[in-house]
Amino acid sequence: MRHKVAGKQLCLKEDHRRAMIRNLAAGLFEHGQIETTLPKAKMVQPFIEKLITTAKTKSLTTRRQLLSKLPDRKVFAWIADPNVPESRKTSEFWELPSVNSIEFNRFGEVRKSPRLIEHILTRVAPRYKDRAGGYTRIIKQDKHRIGDATMLVILQLVGSESGSQVSGREGHRRKVSNRRSAFAAKKRKEIADGKNAAKAQDKSEAKSEAKSE
Repeated sequence: MRHKVAGKQLCLKEDHRRAMIRNLAAGLFEHGQIETTLPKAKMVQPFIEKLITTAKTKSLTTRRQLLSKLPDRKVFAWIADPNVPESRKTSEFWELPSVNSIEFNRFGEVRKSPRLIEHILTRVAPRYKDRAGGYTRIIKQDKHRIGDATMLVILQLVGSESGSQVSGREGHRRKVSNRRSAFAAKKRKEIADGKNAAKAQDKSEAKSEAKSE
């Protein structure tokens, strides 16, 4: 009898699949959004939702539960990395820690840096304390991976005021909707102006008739 066959397998062994899900989740918590394929995003999304729901109750038991599902690791070390361009050392999701909180040893390895589990408990979970689920969104792009043409999507934590315009460009349906809304508003304004002009003309004609009588 086959066991543990529920859900998508993605043609991966169990250990490989578990490691991939954990790495995607850690990357999302650190950066706020990640780019991946649609099947992977759908697989990791419920895992992330459960982690955030668990982290809302901040306690020692919660910390141990998170550690059992997501190994702790150092995060935000790229802030102090000289090889990372300055243009990439920004985040619209978190207030990044200071460079002084990150230290490297003489071999270039990270010696001191913020920890992932602490980041989830103190910054990610409090952000959704008044939200009962639905902490992530999947945004489809007009973009495909070179080689197998797999659709690439953006898995993003909700709460970003920029909405779905992640890449700075509006989607086709959004453009069409905006044009229709603008056209409808223009027509309503023209009709209202016409009615106001007709009323004003009627009033002026009534006044002129009253004066002539």
